[in-house]
Amino acid sequence: MSEGLDRVFTALADPGRRAMIDRLASGPASASQLAAPTTLALPSVMKHLAILEASGMVSSQKAGRVRTYRLAPDAFAGLEAWVSQRKRAWNAQFDRLDAYLAQTKSGDDR
Repeated sequence: MSEGLDRVFTALADPGRRAMIDRLASGPASASQLAAPTTLALPSVMKHLAILEASGMVSSQKAGRVRTYRLAPDAFAGLEAWVSQRKRAWNAQFDRLDAYLAQTKSGDDR
């Protein structure tokens, strides 16, 4: 899981790739459509798309000369699981801190 998560974080580290993810959230698009709102040349967009595909966040399908990209169905599943684990651990630590502070405060009342 660690290797896949590393690829997802690498893919999301670039603002241009995040913009492509945002665009693909509204539906499939070709590389040309993804390149249109940017200043990137098509070869650069293709490199970014290759990174997104390698991360498992994006899939593509070729029909004739056009390759269409879309978000993978479980694009964020690994990332969500990782964040959820961290959140549970942080909440547990905060709960312990709250309990300690409550105990300390009740000890001050004596």
